[in-house]
Amino acid sequence: MTGHSPEIDPHTGVETTGHEWDGIKELNNPLPRWWRFIFWASVVVAIGYWILMPAWPALPGLQGHTIGVLQQSDRADVAADTAAMRQDRSVLSARLAAVDASSILRDHDLSQLALSLGESAFGDNCATCHGAGGRGAKGFPRLADDVWLWGGTLEDIERTIRLGIRSNQTDTRTSEMPAFGRDELLPQDQINDLVQYVLQKSGQRADPAAVVRGQPLFETNCASCHGVDLHGDRSKGAPNLTDKDWIYGGDAATLRRTIYGPRNGVMPAWVERLDPATVRALAIYVHSLGGGE
Repeated sequence: MTGHSPEIDPHTGVETTGHEWDGIKELNNPLPRWWRFIFWASVVVAIGYWILMPAWPALPGLQGHTIGVLQQSDRADVAADTAAMRQDRSVLSARLAAVDASSILRDHDLSQLALSLGESAFGDNCATCHGAGGRGAKGFPRLADDVWLWGGTLEDIERTIRLGIRSNQTDTRTSEMPAFGRDELLPQDQINDLVQYVLQKSGQRADPAAVVRGQPLFETNCASCHGVDLHGDRSKGAPNLTDKDWIYGGDAATLRRTIYGPRNGVMPAWVERLDPATVRALAIYVHSLGGGE
C-alpha cells in the first residue's frame, strides 16, 4: 500500500498539515531551532531550580514546602540583613543620644541617621495631629514655619518633645490662659472690646470705639503674658497676637471663643514612650522642616 503524498501549498511550496478552515490551509512550518533550544534549555533550568531551590509545596494536608539542596531562604536573608542594620544603627543611635544635639548637624552620618529616624518616628507618632511634613491643622501648630510658642532651637524643640505641654510630667511646659468669660472674670461687653482690640492689632478691621475701650482692658488682663506690644512671650508660651499665625483661628468669633474659655490643649510627653535617641532624632527632623532656629 502506498503512503499518502503530502500536499504542497502552491503559493509557498510548503507542506500543509491537511487542516483547512474556510478555504485557508494550515502550513506545516517547523519551529525555528533557536526557539526549540530555548524551550529545552528552560526545561533543564526549571528542573535544576526545583532541585536546588525551595519550589514545591507539600502534599495536600501537609504544611511547608521542599527546601531545596541549597536551602536558600529569602526570609532568613531579610532577617539577617535587618539584624545587621539594627546593629549598625544601634551604634549610631548610642552616639546620637550621647552627643550634643547641635553637634549632630556637623556629623554627616549622624545627621542623616537622625533625619531618617526622625521622619519615620514623626509619621508614626506626630503626623496624626501636626500633619504630614508638619503642615499643622486647626488646633495643632504648624511646625514647618518659623513661628514658635516655646522657641525653635534644637534644645527647645527637644525639651518640648520630651516633656510635652501641660502633660503629666513635673517639668512639662505649662501656660494657662484664664477663662475670662466662663469663670466670669470679665463681662461679655468687655470681652467683645478685647476681641476688637486684638483684631485691630493683627491688621484686621475693627470697631475704633471698641479698640479704644479694649486697650486698657488688654494692658490690665493680658499684657503680663502677651506683652504690651502683643508680641508674646516664649518663656510663658504666650503667642504673638500681631501676626496672622493662629492655632485655632484669628477671626472675631474664634477670638471671642478663645477669650471666653481657652482650650489649653495638651501635648503628650514622649520621654516615657520613646528612647532618647528617637526623641533627639525627632527634634532634628522637626528643626529641618524649615522653621528651626
